[in-house]
Amino acid sequence: MSYPQDIRSIYGTQLDELRKQGIFKEERAIFSPQNADIEVEFPIGSAQKKEINMCANNYLGLSSHPDVIKAAHEGLDSRGYGMSSVRFICGTQDIHKTLEHRLTEFLGTEDTILFPSCMDANAGVFEAVLTEQDVMIADRLVHASIVDGMRLCKAHQDTYKHSDMAHLEDKLKLHQDKRVRLIITDGSFSMDGDLAKLDKIVELAEKYNAMVFVDDSHASGFIGKTGRGTHEHCGVVGKIDIITTTLGKALGGASGGCVSGRKEIVEMCRQKGRPYLFSNTVAPVVVSGALAVLDIISKTTERRDKLERNTAFWRKGLTEAGLIIKDGETPIVPVMLFNAKLSQDFAKTLYDDGIYAVGFFFPVVPKGQARIRTQLSAGHEIHHLEKALAAFTNAGKKFGILGKTKQEIIDMYGM
Repeated sequence: MSYPQDIRSIYGTQLDELRKQGIFKEERAIFSPQNADIEVEFPIGSAQKKEINMCANNYLGLSSHPDVIKAAHEGLDSRGYGMSSVRFICGTQDIHKTLEHRLTEFLGTEDTILFPSCMDANAGVFEAVLTEQDVMIADRLVHASIVDGMRLCKAHQDTYKHSDMAHLEDKLKLHQDKRVRLIITDGSFSMDGDLAKLDKIVELAEKYNAMVFVDDSHASGFIGKTGRGTHEHCGVVGKIDIITTTLGKALGGASGGCVSGRKEIVEMCRQKGRPYLFSNTVAPVVVSGALAVLDIISKTTERRDKLERNTAFWRKGLTEAGLIIKDGETPIVPVMLFNAKLSQDFAKTLYDDGIYAVGFFFPVVPKGQARIRTQLSAGHEIHHLEKALAAFTNAGKKFGILGKTKQEIIDMYGM
């Protein structure tokens, strides 16, 4: 028997332990398009409920926009369902090149290459451009996909304390003997919602002859005056050497990602990026939808402006209710609960009250940092947010945490 009972029991015991601890992850089935209001079945097999979605990456509310859906249909009709191939064999259509050009213009870079996802972009870029003569110096809170990409690369690895520029400078001094020094950071940190100090990072890069890499997945389309991203917000457009981002969040919400930046680096990814060379290209329907998204957000900043207003309303409301949130200005607003089981129980209470949100805990976030990560959308109206605030307040009362400090909550529930 290839899967003996004693091995089966190893995994079964581990899964049972997760259930006992109240931290077993269960999927929810959604029976509607991605919108502010969704039809959810949880647990799967139970009755469907209408919920307000407070945890999607649909920042601009474009996942189900009629113009995007129309463009996707047109792409399906004119270019087919899929390419059945990788880019360099027979997987490149004219629309793929058009989208790369449009993303280059939008991001203010020299060139762009599409990947099946931003995770694939992060998995491929470091190995394609760095060697054992080089060093990667990463913020300690970078996204898991960046960590995985770094593991695949032979370059030396080092880290600096989160957004600590003095510590970063120390590391740059330490690695002056390396051929290439690459500073690696998220633009907007996906779990905490704060922004990288890209202006300061660029200053240090120029001082110590280093390159800068930014994953801007949680910023492209809505951070910055015209939504170009964190580099626009920080005034360093054109000074970031490598940007990775996704089409799967604000830019339509389907799939696909890219590496954008210096033309030589993009070409190295085209020649050596393994996820690019060995994965099917982004489907034509996704490319066509993404082009429509770029048309929408290039014409007006109305959606990012509404998102900014919604974010301010939400942050103010949670704070006044007595809940602990992470400081920041982005639409990623973590409600801190510190205890893993509490985050699950809190999320279930919200669900019962018509609010769809998910508890995050280790290993997604560090131990003792469990939370409900809320995310605002331009698809939310004020009545959605008012109902959600009432639900969060009621849940806070139920668990006795309104107005409590971090230590008081930990004393009540542990870490």
